[in-house]
Amino acid sequence: MNNLKAILLMGVLSVILITIGGAVGGAKGATIFLLISLGMNLFSYFYSDKVAIKMTNSQPVSEQEAPELYAIIRKLAQRAGLPMPKVYITPSPQPNAFATGRNPQNSAVAVTEGLLHLCDRDELEGVLAHELAHIANRDILVSTIAAAFAGAITWIANIIQWGAIFGGMRGEDEEGGGIGALVLAFVAPLAATIVQLAISRSREYGADELGARIAGRPDGLANALLKLERAAQQIPMQVNPAASHMFITNPLSFQSVAKLFSTHPPIQERVMRLRQMRF
Repeated sequence: MNNLKAILLMGVLSVILITIGGAVGGAKGATIFLLISLGMNLFSYFYSDKVAIKMTNSQPVSEQEAPELYAIIRKLAQRAGLPMPKVYITPSPQPNAFATGRNPQNSAVAVTEGLLHLCDRDELEGVLAHELAHIANRDILVSTIAAAFAGAITWIANIIQWGAIFGGMRGEDEEGGGIGALVLAFVAPLAATIVQLAISRSREYGADELGARIAGRPDGLANALLKLERAAQQIPMQVNPAASHMFITNPLSFQSVAKLFSTHPPIQERVMRLRQMRF
């Protein structure tokens, strides 16, 4: 099912790119952006995990550097029947975490420095089990592709905005350029965000439930979510908005505008569902 979602997602985002090309350069622009989208589809499937790691500035960490973190992840991965993922640390004081990769054999888990400092062992296990649940549910391919494409669309749109403002995107083709380019430059990031919203919310509930079962209890994850929500409102995180949907809680929730496009279900609803779980 998630492989089908990934194909549909790449199709939708390719249409957005081709539409941008048509607005900028007419038929020629659409053709060029069609070729770009085909290249991005191949690249995002095989390398989107590396893009996600780069977008979050996460750094690999060895077992010698973080033995307790490795021990927790290895234990939980064995419970879930998953191979050991690569481990990264994100240099941010905001407590948060995410998983990435195209499949369980090519997966990675990243935690922020703030998460390691704030959470006790039970809470850390809950968060890591949630991320491993995303890997087990094969959510990570969809979310990682969304991050790569949305980041690229936003980047292209920013170029078009400045080009249109300074008169560099008028083009010779009467079908595109000018006002169309400027309008698409503002609409495209919004369209990419809407696609992210469509894929993100329900998968969090599924990962919460499976994560609680992998950890063996729901309380650790429930308590961690409450801590993470409070911290996100107080501690800013420098992260590309295109990657915000990948984290266990919205890293941009301290920004009022970000709440309008929240890629996560309400924390209170997630906690309530966890509290109601029975083993």
